[in-house]
Amino acid sequence: MIHSVRGPVLEIGLDHAVVEVGGVGLAVYATPATLGGLRRGEQARLATTLVVREESLTLFGFVDTEERELFLLLQTVSGIGPRLALATLAVLEPDTLRRALADGDLAVLTRIPGVGRKSAERLVVELRDKVTATAATPAAAAPSAVTSTRDQVVEALLGLGFTQKPAEQAVDAVLAGSPDAGASTLLRTALSSLGRSR
Repeated sequence: MIHSVRGPVLEIGLDHAVVEVGGVGLAVYATPATLGGLRRGEQARLATTLVVREESLTLFGFVDTEERELFLLLQTVSGIGPRLALATLAVLEPDTLRRALADGDLAVLTRIPGVGRKSAERLVVELRDKVTATAATPAAAAPSAVTSTRDQVVEALLGLGFTQKPAEQAVDAVLAGSPDAGASTLLRTALSSLGRSR
């Protein structure tokens, strides 16, 4: 297994980044929040896991080992593959996900694309006991979380080739209307806005 990668970021896409390791560019799939913390041309280190299928080898990257462990844990549930596990982490912050699983909060879990009520119930039944120990971790204070998310999304937009001022304006406009928007929603809405203005 490839446990982690470190090297300069060559490209940043909407769902992956290319990190150069030993002269080889590795495509690493990640959440918008993780991608938002990367900057093209700068060094990056990501915790990773390699998913092996008959037809492909796919590398998934995470900001830390805690997020990677949640990604692996989600896949222990029947019907949850790596893409859906990644989508889950893109929509829900690790602390939010753990609380929703521990509390059996189906309304939060069904916000994940591709997860209906039955899938949400299965997630709760199979994972509730496995996440209870860490579910009480307090969430980060809201102001710093908003600032951090804003900066991450602006960085992601810069990595995608947009310039600083339009990127900041687009992100700030989304935050003005939806102050609690998560990184994935923020990035998607800002991209849509910037796409219309091009």
